[in-house]
Amino acid sequence: MPTLAIGRSTADRRVGGQAGFTLLELLLACLIVGIVAATISFAIPGRGSHLAFEADRLARLLSLAREEALLRSAPVRFDGDLDGFRFLVWRDRRWQTPDDEPVLRARLWEAPTRISIERVDGSTVVEFGREPLDLPFRMRLQREQASAVIESDGLGTFTVR
Repeated sequence: MPTLAIGRSTADRRVGGQAGFTLLELLLACLIVGIVAATISFAIPGRGSHLAFEADRLARLLSLAREEALLRSAPVRFDGDLDGFRFLVWRDRRWQTPDDEPVLRARLWEAPTRISIERVDGSTVVEFGREPLDLPFRMRLQREQASAVIESDGLGTFTVR
């Protein structure tokens, strides 16, 4: 049965004609590559977001340390420096690292981080006791050009700014 066809089929084009991509196919390929590149670039966080992530993690650990002090009925203290931080528990009349508690273990910062602590009473020590009410404090983390602040209201709420 005869058919009327205008132009050549793709089989005819590849055999006898020029082979290649159409402009539409090239534009579609560029669009897909652009979307993949944008997705990857947004998935890789910058330096400032790393500090925000670590501040959020520290705020959660401070909340757990506060609860641990209430459960153990023993004071828990935060100790931090440029390299990292840890929590200490008051046992046998001295501050000790709780080896049996993985949540309170020592941790390293991703990069050197300065810590400054401001409390209402002027002290620069964060310590949770047996009482459910603590003194409010503000802990500032600084690294290169980025900074983050952890604030405690003294009632167990820790917010990161």
